[in-house]
Amino acid sequence: MIIIGERSGEKDITDAEREIEVNVDFALERFHKDVMGAGEVTTAAKGLLVIPNVFKAGFIIGGEHGEGALRIGSETVDYYKITSASVGIQIGAQKKDVIVAFMKDEALLQFRDKPGWKVGVDGNIVLMGKDNSKSIDENIMEHPIIAFIYNVKGLMADISLKGYKFTKLNKSE
Repeated sequence: MIIIGERSGEKDITDAEREIEVNVDFALERFHKDVMGAGEVTTAAKGLLVIPNVFKAGFIIGGEHGEGALRIGSETVDYYKITSASVGIQIGAQKKDVIVAFMKDEALLQFRDKPGWKVGVDGNIVLMGKDNSKSIDENIMEHPIIAFIYNVKGLMADISLKGYKFTKLNKSE
């Protein structure tokens, strides 16, 4: 099942936005196929920030980058990038998909009101892995924001959202 998204109020999108849309659709398809409980989350969420193919690389100094879309229902309302930087013992490269599910209207509004939103500073996120060592139950679904990291490929030891910053993309980016 592929859910084709459309940017709110606009039929003419840039090539970069079209590429993001295609990648977001595939990431959502993988999410529903690979992550137990994905359907319950996407149905209950007030909005989904889908960042496919987040690339992380490091050799002592590391960084991550990815671009995706915020969808409310099946409609894309904005585009975002995700970035982080780190210093420490690290070597390798990794690619993964990240979905941030806003379960409460207030959390979604606070996220959208900030041009740059940093995990742990502007809000906290409950992190779920592909295998969901924490089961998705009513207690998890009550959290304002839940994030999923899945489709992980490559060799890096750390799978977290520590230091992540989400920034709204301008049309010119």
